[in-house]
Amino acid sequence: MFFSIVLTAGCFAQKKEVSAAKSDIKAGRNLEQAEAKMRELLKDSANRHKTNIWEVLFNAVKKQYDVKNEAIYLKNNPDTAGLFLNARKMFLVYEDYDRIDASPDRRGKVSPKYRKKHAEFLIPFRKNIYSGGMFFVGKQNFAEAYNMFDTYVDCGKDSLFTGYSFMENDSRMPLAIYMALYSAYKIKDTGKTLKYIDMALADTIKLDNKLQYVAETYTALKDTSKLVATLIRGFDTYPKTMYYFPRLFKYYFNIRKDMEKSLQLTDRALAVDSTNMVFLFARSSLMLELGRYDECLDISKSLISRNDTLAEPYLNAGLCFYNQAVKIDNSIEMSRKQKPRLLSLYRSALPYIQKYRALMPDDKQRWGLPLYTIYLNLNMGKEFDEIDNLLRKKDGK
Repeated sequence: MFFSIVLTAGCFAQKKEVSAAKSDIKAGRNLEQAEAKMRELLKDSANRHKTNIWEVLFNAVKKQYDVKNEAIYLKNNPDTAGLFLNARKMFLVYEDYDRIDASPDRRGKVSPKYRKKHAEFLIPFRKNIYSGGMFFVGKQNFAEAYNMFDTYVDCGKDSLFTGYSFMENDSRMPLAIYMALYSAYKIKDTGKTLKYIDMALADTIKLDNKLQYVAETYTALKDTSKLVATLIRGFDTYPKTMYYFPRLFKYYFNIRKDMEKSLQLTDRALAVDSTNMVFLFARSSLMLELGRYDECLDISKSLISRNDTLAEPYLNAGLCFYNQAVKIDNSIEMSRKQKPRLLSLYRSALPYIQKYRALMPDDKQRWGLPLYTIYLNLNMGKEFDEIDNLLRKKDGK
């Protein structure tokens, strides 16, 4: 008896809340509170299948949308962001309810009662979800932009819109997928970015941009194999875009130490653009590593003649001479006859490495030892003392 009274009282209180929310919605007041109360009721599993609560919730959200839409029309404290956010909530409410509506009956049969009606009602508002995404991108609010585009794209897979074939028939879909990927990338959410990688790369729209966002995502995830595969696809498709080649070359040359792959990559790059300074500098570095000093020197001199403010070509040119001198100096078979050649190489290296130091004064790690060795061998006492003191300070002596 006591339990029955409590249950009856609870049902009466719930009906009262629903009735009050309906009245507020009709009057256009306390709309957010009405929405919150319905959401609270739906947290109770006993209420999850109550269509009337879902409808009141939807009407509370829809009324908020209408109020904001009217304010925009009348230019009376317009809340454009709020309009788009409410439009999205309308979709989320009916999509959530559709999963309840599509629950199997006792015989396991699925017969959603409201799917067609709800889908038809929402379709005219769907363009506002797309527009909302663009609005938030314009406001640099990429978190909300992602939510809008994610909801827009998900309509193409959600059971509520079965039969509409948005993925195939919606002309906005490729750009919406791109914008979802872009927004996820901008907020550095790798999980959300990963969700859209396959869909985004299946279409060629803005493919260059998409491949870069994907590469950055795999870099953040430290997924080297997928990163390299993405860089290869990017370079194959857009060899002149100065994103893919430098990263691929760094991977093959600096990380893998794969000179054969590095050589193949620079061959392909220079076949596309034989005058590109990035491609040429990479080639010069590779020639230096392979001991093909004449080729390295020719390229370095060419780069310096085109832009004498670039530091790296000076270092490569200097190291062409310096490395040869060090090889002679370290040889156990070095004879007096080789001494002039040794000193000549050090003299040839000197102006290039000094110039590199002038352009990159903080890079002591790269010019410090070469200059120390050159000054020592050329008996340049004043210069040697200066570099010796500098290197001792660096070593904390």
